Amino acid sequence: MKHFMRPLVHYVLLFGGPGLLVLGILDSSFLFAPLGNDILVVVLTARHRSVAMMLYYVAMSTIGSVLGCLLVDLVLRRAGEKGLEKHLPPRRLEYVKRRVNRSAAVALVVAALAPPPFPFTPFIMAAAALQYPRKKMLAVVGAARLVRFGGLGVLALFFGRQILHWANSGLVEGLLIGLIVLCTVGSVWSVVGWIRRSRGSGGGSLRREPAPEPAR
Repeated sequence: MKHFMRPLVHYVLLFGGPGLLVLGILDSSFLFAPLGNDILVVVLTARHRSVAMMLYYVAMSTIGSVLGCLLVDLVLRRAGEKGLEKHLPPRRLEYVKRRVNRSAAVALVVAALAPPPFPFTPFIMAAAALQYPRKKMLAVVGAARLVRFGGLGVLALFFGRQILHWANSGLVEGLLIGLIVLCTVGSVWSVVGWIRRSRGSGGGSLRREPAPEPAR
């Protein structure tokens, strides 16, 4: 299995910035790729040991994440709170709504900075459905993601030799293989779930609901 997946790992690393952009869009929207961009930013930066390349990778990851959030926003802002109820289980729905209603900006920053298993996309969904201003949401997420990826990039610059040593020992390759498998299974599950919920709602998740009071 590992030998079979090895070429795929090299292709993922070969895509560089564009790969980070695409992965960021997918991970922040409807697919599942936990820590994908974090690991790739670290590995790619460690390989090049260049501040300019580090900034490029950080920028592409951040832009991809913001674009992914925009996709979620375009769907859930139209669906409103009723549409949100179709995509989140009751317990998580109440938790996310409570956090967003209390302070949407703080909730978005924490979600954008925190690693898995802390949820990210549900907070974007809730902010959009509760009509938190789109520009503010994207700006907050972009700033938080920039800090997150930038911090990882700086660490990779300082500890690049150790990281490459781990990579040569097969540790990073094993992590990437596991991540690819996890992302594939999780993404299939996520897409199937979205399709099932959309069909079950009879397309109602795309109807415009009366806009609730914007989250503060």
